[in-house]
Amino acid sequence: MLTDKELDKIAGLARLKIEASERERLKKDLSSILDYVAKLDSADTSGVEPLYQTTGQVNSTRADEPRGEFPMGDKLLELLVGQAPQSKDMLIKVKHVFSKS
Repeated sequence: MLTDKELDKIAGLARLKIEASERERLKKDLSSILDYVAKLDSADTSGVEPLYQTTGQVNSTRADEPRGEFPMGDKLLELLVGQAPQSKDMLIKVKHVFSKS
């Protein structure tokens, strides 16, 4: 069974706060999962070819082309941009995602 220290390490890596009332159940459940993974890890797979996908589909993509379902016009653009919390010059303002270094 997992120790309290191991559970704390896993919780820290996953950035989870574990309540005291959940600790014993989680230690038991995680131990069971890790035991099963160890059992799978011991299986001899030396003669098994790697399986990457099962559907047989290759490059199942479509062209990124407008379908014309909603013809874009000034009125629709105004309605769409108007729903954003902040906008400027008919563009949606969002918080920056990169910090200035």
